[in-house]
Amino acid sequence: MADEISFRHIIPIQIRFSDVDQFGHMNNSVYFSLYDLAKTSYFRDVFGEHDWRKFAVVVANINADFLAPVFFSDDLAIETTVVHLGNKSFTLLQRAVDRRDGMIKCQCRTVLVGYDISTKEPVEIPSDYKEAICKYEGKSLEDLSKK
Repeated sequence: MADEISFRHIIPIQIRFSDVDQFGHMNNSVYFSLYDLAKTSYFRDVFGEHDWRKFAVVVANINADFLAPVFFSDDLAIETTVVHLGNKSFTLLQRAVDRRDGMIKCQCRTVLVGYDISTKEPVEIPSDYKEAICKYEGKSLEDLSKK
């Protein structure tokens, strides 16, 4: 399924010495930091300079499939796209890919929920945010609303 999905947002990642564990590969916990870095970059590219105090998102669910080890010498990139856009939540699909051979090393799905910081309650995603996601992804709301 992920091979059929296009990823417009791609950031190169420099693997740090501290990312590699005693077995010579990147520790599994590091992936989530890299995915967070890519989320931040994705949101900046999609929403511009946004005031997260007015509309925020929180992680409701995150799952990763570790498919192949990442080694210090790999040329890694994180790809990010929205695969589902609902009323109060959306789902990001992210992949750690070796840029030299295109091998997917890990993929992660994160469900993010609209969140009101003052009431500490879930809220609907504003229409202008949905429009910004659709425009960036080059897809219609109808396409992204399908499961």
